Amino acid sequence: MQLRKSVKILSKIALFIDCINEELGKGISWASLGLILTQFALVLIHYIFHESSIFMQESLLYMHSLIFLGGAGYTLLHNGHVRVDVAYSHFSPKLKAVTDLTGTLIFLFPVCYFIGQYSWDYVKSSWEVLESSQESSGIPAVFILKSFILLFCFSVMMQGVSIVLKSILTIMGARLDVKNEPEAPSSQKSPTSKENYPSKESLTSKEKPVSKEKPISDKKREVL
Repeated sequence: MQLRKSVKILSKIALFIDCINEELGKGISWASLGLILTQFALVLIHYIFHESSIFMQESLLYMHSLIFLGGAGYTLLHNGHVRVDVAYSHFSPKLKAVTDLTGTLIFLFPVCYFIGQYSWDYVKSSWEVLESSQESSGIPAVFILKSFILLFCFSVMMQGVSIVLKSILTIMGARLDVKNEPEAPSSQKSPTSKENYPSKESLTSKEKPVSKEKPISDKKREVL
């Protein structure tokens, strides 16, 4: 009983982290549209009006950084990062879980830790002075741009926790606590259920209707 509760708690934590990165990724994905429209507008302004905007040019850097750094956890959730797959696809589910667990603990967590550790002072010093663009007409929010590095570390590390929990559950032979709709009892089948309709075999097995033709003797009498 205690083990079942622990499994349920672990699965809920993993699904909660997945939900956070899913919503975060969907929100950040709108920056892709902004990136395309802004670049298109810059091209029109440059070739038609022979003007340029440093503010808009720098906004491309902000959106590009947000998409790749902020959406890293979402990409990891959907297994979208590039990997060299030599034998992984042929592994059993439990062996895949062991591989994911080992790789996350040995590589993913240390990399995220070192990136976050070495970039913390870099981001902190930028926030202390509210670092702005070097251009007078640029975006005065370089400190926010640098904060995307920490967002990357947070989202990827959180998704790593989800991978570890799901790998442990897979190794234990448990499933994620996904709420599925219960199957209808046999006595409460829906009217569209296949069991409520006759099968082809039952239709073919029915006796063919007897023709109402008259006996041959009667036909001869009519002819006579």
